[in-house]
Order: sequence, then C-alpha cells, then structure tokens
Amino acid sequence: MLINKNNSEGKSKKAEEKKIKPDKKAKKETKPKKDPKPKKEKKPKRGLKYLGGILLTKMALGGAQELSYNADEVNKLNVFPVPDGDTGDNMKLTIESGIAAIENMRSNDLGEVMKVLSRGMLLGARGNSGVILSQFFSGMARGLETSAKADPWTLGAALEMGVRQAYTSVMTPTEGTILTVAREAVEFAVKNTTDNSTIRTFFADLAAEMHASLQRTPDLLPQLKEAGVVDSGGAGLLHIIDGFNRVLNGERLKKKPQDKAADKLDTKKDEGAPDIFAFGPDSEMTYGYCTEFLLRLQSKKTDIDNFDLDALKKFLVKNGDSVVAFRTDSIVKVHVHTFAPEVVLGHCRKFGEFLTVKIENMSVQHTSPEEEKKTEEPIAPTPAKERKKYATVAVASGEGIKNLFHEFGVDAVIEGGQTHNPSTSEFLDAFSTLNAEHIFVFPNNGNILMAAEQAAEIYEDAKVYVIPTKSIGTGYVGISSMDTQNPDPDAVQLMINEAVGRVACGLISPSIRDADMNGLHIKCGDIIGIIGKEIVVANEELNAAAEELVGLLLSSPEKFMLTVFRGKDCPEELELKLRARLGELYPEHEMYFIDAGQDIYPYIFVAE
Repeated sequence: MLINKNNSEGKSKKAEEKKIKPDKKAKKETKPKKDPKPKKEKKPKRGLKYLGGILLTKMALGGAQELSYNADEVNKLNVFPVPDGDTGDNMKLTIESGIAAIENMRSNDLGEVMKVLSRGMLLGARGNSGVILSQFFSGMARGLETSAKADPWTLGAALEMGVRQAYTSVMTPTEGTILTVAREAVEFAVKNTTDNSTIRTFFADLAAEMHASLQRTPDLLPQLKEAGVVDSGGAGLLHIIDGFNRVLNGERLKKKPQDKAADKLDTKKDEGAPDIFAFGPDSEMTYGYCTEFLLRLQSKKTDIDNFDLDALKKFLVKNGDSVVAFRTDSIVKVHVHTFAPEVVLGHCRKFGEFLTVKIENMSVQHTSPEEEKKTEEPIAPTPAKERKKYATVAVASGEGIKNLFHEFGVDAVIEGGQTHNPSTSEFLDAFSTLNAEHIFVFPNNGNILMAAEQAAEIYEDAKVYVIPTKSIGTGYVGISSMDTQNPDPDAVQLMINEAVGRVACGLISPSIRDADMNGLHIKCGDIIGIIGKEIVVANEELNAAAEELVGLLLSSPEKFMLTVFRGKDCPEELELKLRARLGELYPEHEMYFIDAGQDIYPYIFVAE
C-alpha cells in the first residue's frame, strides 16, 4: 500500500498548529488588507428614443384591442337617448381594417408600416368618427413617409399633420369633439417634448392630456353637457392611445370575457356559418368560387404609374363575373366569381404580390336562408355593361325601402343605416360595378355621409356627387327628383339639392335612458320625436308622439304633403290607426304610407 508522505507530514503539522491557538485580534492585525474593488457606477437605463415599424404594429394591435374592450362603453356615450349609438363599433372596425392590412408585415420601416396601416383604415372607415380617425392616421402617415424610425420630435410633427388633416376632412369642424381631443393632446405633448423625452414619455403626455381634454368637451359642446356625457369619438381615440401606452409599458391588455357556451361545439347550423355539407364528395361545382384579394403592385414586375386597370377588368370579365376592381395607390382590390381562381391569381401575380386572398366555394359560403333561395340557379356570366352617363347609389336598410329604390331606378343599393354604417371600401365596390360617367350617391344617414365623401375623393373612374341626405326620407325625395334626361350633371345635382332642402324630416324612436333635453323630461321607454338635431316630443305612447311630431312638421303652411315610412318594429294595426287619425286632422294634405322596414325608428316622416 502506497502512502503519500507529503500528505502525512502535512496532517501532523496541522495537528500541532491546532494546539497553539493564536490571538484572534493579532491575527486580524497581521492579515494583509486587500485593496477594495472600485464600485461600478450604475448606468441610467436608456429610454426608448425611437419608434420603429415593428413596435408600431404592436402598439396598433394594442390600441385596437383596448378600443374593442371598451366599444360598448363608447357606444353608450350618445347625445340622444336613442338605441343607435355606434361610434365605438365604427371606430373599432376602422382601426381593425388597418390592422388587417399590416398583420402579415414584418417590416421595421416606420414610414412603410404607417402608410399601409393608414390606407387600410381609409378603406375600412365607417361613420363620421371612423372617417376622422382614418384621416388623423393618414396625416400621420404623410408626416412619417420618409422616416424609417422616429424620435419624439418627429412624431410630434407627424401628429400635428394628422390633426390638420382631420380638421380639413370636416366641412364645418366642431370643437368639443374628437377633433378637439386630438388637437389639445398633440399640442400638449409637443410643447412638453425636450431632448430628454422618450417615446414612452411622449405617449404618456399625449394620453394624460387626451383624458383631460375629453373631460372638458361638455364645456365646449352644450349638447354634451345637457346629455351628461363626454364626446364619444374623443373617448374612442383615448382608448386607442391608452392601448398604445399599455404596449409601451409592457402591460397586459384586457380581453372581453368569452361566452363559455359559445366555445362548445354546437351541432346546429349557425345562421352565418358555412354549410360544409352543402358540397359533398359527389357534388358538382355549380356556382364557382367567390374570389377576393388585395394585390400590391410591385415596381420590379410592372410600371405602377401606368398600370392598366381596364385591361385587368377585361381579363376578369373574360374569366368570371360579378367583377369589382379598383386601385388605390399601389394596391388593387379585386372581387370576382370564377370557376378558375388559380387562373385569376396566376395572372394577377404577374403584376405584384398578394396582401390578402380569400376564396370561398359559393355552394358553402356564409349564407342566410333568404340568400340561399337567391342562389338556387347557377350564376350566369354577366355581360359587360355599356358605359352610361348617370348612375345612382343609395344606402338603405329594410326590404320595403330597398325595393322602392330599385323601382325608382337606383343602380346599386348598399345595405346600411343606423347602427350599420357601410365602409369607404363598400362604396368603392359599388362604384366599380357601375361603368358610368357620373355617379350620384345618397347616403341617407348623417353618420354615413363622410364615408361616402371619402370614397368619392378616392374613386377615379367617374365623377361622384354625394347628396347630403341624412335619412331615408330625404333620400327618397332626392332620388325621386333626379332628372336623368338633363345632360348637365351639375344642374342635376343642383335640382336634387334644392328638392332635399325643401323638406322637413322627423324621426320617432324609443328612449333607452332617462334624460332632460330641450326642456323635456324624458323617461327610459318614452317615445321621443326628433327634428334635425333636437328632441321636440316625448310621450309614453307611440302614436300620440307621432301625432304630435306630425303637427310640428306640418305647422308651416307651405307643407302640403306627408310621406310616412313604417319601421319593422311598428305593428301594422298601429299604422292603420295613425293613418285614420292623421286623415281626420289634415284632410287637405296628401299622405303616403310606405312599409319601409327600417331599423331603430318605428316611423320616419317627410313633409314637403
């Protein structure tokens, strides 16, 4: 056995040392002191000095999610206690259209992402607040178009441009609205920007002042103070900027609670769900494919400035029908029913790359039972239309009024109205089907007017005239007074506007909350009558309120004709009673009753 001598000696030595216990204090004194290591100075955390495209995408998603969570709250900030509040929904759908445009982008170029985001919002803009929001972002995009990234100073300048564009988008800007909230917040954030500012501090200032400005809106707009609410559009914008800030600060965003029952598999067919059993293993393709896509033109594939949209339309007509195709900047939107979507896609890819593509077998598309009846016969190719001088587009909801508009010769009726505002893109789709030199548009709702005007500015294949009709009634008068035989379109427009300007329109609706407005004490459930922007009648009974409202409309001696549009929630027997009563009260007046089927308003009255 080998023994380690050195190890043995070492152990003996240690044992002897243990017997002699040295003084601890002496040990401390004799121990050499080590030089202390210099402490590292803590460097201050670097702030976020620049905003890039990827972060903007995350912030936009956060803004959309925060608004979505609070959309119902924004909807309730309605001046009139009428069940038609849709500001939150309109702004939500507007920003979500922008999100859909950028969701597949991976670019960190801020200007590029901002341009695509704002273009998506412009096309998807709904309602006046949605259009103003899209214009605000469009101005920001112009301010950032050459910026791959932006510091707070650059952001401030871009936001100022956004405010200016939002103001110019409104014919008569009103303070105490989303415009004021945006302007005051941007002014505050820019004023407080210093060399030490970061992206986080900039947006924190923006949100703080936006909140303060929103609380001041009732002081600027008497209607808000009387109704006891703040401006709904300003509230929607604040929720978006709050979402931006939550993302910047790394906070978790709120999500709407999901209905657990909705998560379970339901064996019943949902009304809006595709019926996948409508096309089985032995089925034959009868209807073709509904094919829609956004194509980004690429400079390496085509001359973008001189791209021939008409040639593309001819190709699409040759290979399908129900063709809609229009261009905005370098993006082409296409809708076509075709049996060969692969041929269409292959041809179009010669000019660029797809941003979005949707192909649906029309035998299993999302259809209601009524729509299924309409598609019982195979779709025949639509022959190319001859270009005509005039065409008309009208917005309406309710089968009765839509049928009436078609009888009057309206070329395209867009489904929409109160609580369902069509987007700018829907107007563009309708324009693209018409092949006309001059298109007259009847929005028939004050909250749809700006989307129609925005579409008219974008559309290039015809001159578009938007008639400022703010109800079904005024639209009805405008459409019926249109003289398509007059060769001068400006004279046609003038005549329509004069006819619309001569009418008085009144609306009847149930109240959804208590209110004190215009000297009237209104209880939830009362029936209110509205003329213009004022509640002038409040009564517990529907026909009594209607009778009172008609009295005000016909109080002027030049009004000798009354048209009554009955809504879908008004029983026919009530209309018959009202008809008899008005006949007794106004035997000298001409009266027409139309089963229009509109939402929200049991009666709409037009006095001429």
